[in-house]
Amino acid sequence: MTVATRFAIATLGCKVNQYDSAIIESRLSARGMERREFTEQADVYIVNTCTITDRADAESLRIARRARRLNPNARVVMTGCFAQASPDVLAQAAEVDAVIGLGRLDDLERAVASGAGERVMVTNLRKEKAPIELAAVTLDGHTRAFLKLQEGCDQFCTFCIVPFSRGTSRSVEPRRVMTALDDLYARGFKEVVLTGVHLGGYGKDLEPQVDLAELLEMIAERCPLDRVRISSLDPEELTDRIVEIISGSEKFCPHLHLPLQSGDDGTLSRMRRRYQRDYFRDRVERVLRAWPNAAIGTDLIVGFPGETATHFESYFNFVESMPLAYFHVFPYSVRAGTTAAKFSGRVAQPEIKRRAAQMRELGECKRVEFARRFVGTKLKVLLEERGPGGELRGTAAITCGSRRRGPTN
Repeated sequence: MTVATRFAIATLGCKVNQYDSAIIESRLSARGMERREFTEQADVYIVNTCTITDRADAESLRIARRARRLNPNARVVMTGCFAQASPDVLAQAAEVDAVIGLGRLDDLERAVASGAGERVMVTNLRKEKAPIELAAVTLDGHTRAFLKLQEGCDQFCTFCIVPFSRGTSRSVEPRRVMTALDDLYARGFKEVVLTGVHLGGYGKDLEPQVDLAELLEMIAERCPLDRVRISSLDPEELTDRIVEIISGSEKFCPHLHLPLQSGDDGTLSRMRRRYQRDYFRDRVERVLRAWPNAAIGTDLIVGFPGETATHFESYFNFVESMPLAYFHVFPYSVRAGTTAAKFSGRVAQPEIKRRAAQMRELGECKRVEFARRFVGTKLKVLLEERGPGGELRGTAAITCGSRRRGPTN
């Protein structure tokens, strides 16, 4: 096999995937390999896939074909959630040279650097717990870093493939987390974003067990960084204790992302969510009583099987009534292997598209309405980059969120 010296990575999906890509880049760079843009000539193209929707699956294959056109002699390596959940599908694609599942970084590194190993290398993460490679990585700019504290999910919401693609929930020990935060501070970072596939499940697998509230309390007391942001947390896992800790410390950014997924109680039950909409409202109001200016965002799925026009109207009205700063809207997509894939009452695609457009329009109104509250107000901003006109750009502690490609649990 020819030894590769140049590699390129394309990343689909959420911040966790971006984190994983940054780890891959760090490993390959340590080998002396040179990173190239995905539009440039490289010896190996790595596609870090997402499988949260069928569109994400199709996009992963489209990117692999584009890589093959860029350099017919290059190797194309697929990794990420699609590779983990459906390795046989990718292995059948002529443009794919290797399929490496999650949690196999050593195998991925060898496959990229020298082409060594089998064509398909995937472990059943529901049976074998792959370790979390703990490293603080920069995803956007030079002042903020992302730290993955938790991997996997045991929730099994009926629409979600993540428990199969990411495996069982597993956590990083608090001691290692605090050491990583100290290292971030020493390296000059100003903000850390705490990430995980199912952050609310943090610590349940550790011995002795700890919970997220205990970890956040340690961070509030000992973290040397000025700003800490929590990426996403399920509504039922946002306890009063967590609200008390984060709102009572100047370290935590007044920003929470609480995935709602539906504003209809019947739909929430079919999704196997662990709350109803009045509980979601209670959590949002609880946060805003403690943090009046907090930005609260959410994820919304439209067109779930059984969602009638009446259900959607009630759902829309509920979201419209909520004091949310932004939300991400996702048309429901059938995922093979999930419980919901067997549900009847499918909504027609044109109707799903119409509902998604209506909800996104509301979301834009919410975002603008929230942002206008701060016109004329001075906010501390971490500068991260220069725009095309030379203007400085950065992130305030209070933010209206960012674009995502898939719903979180």
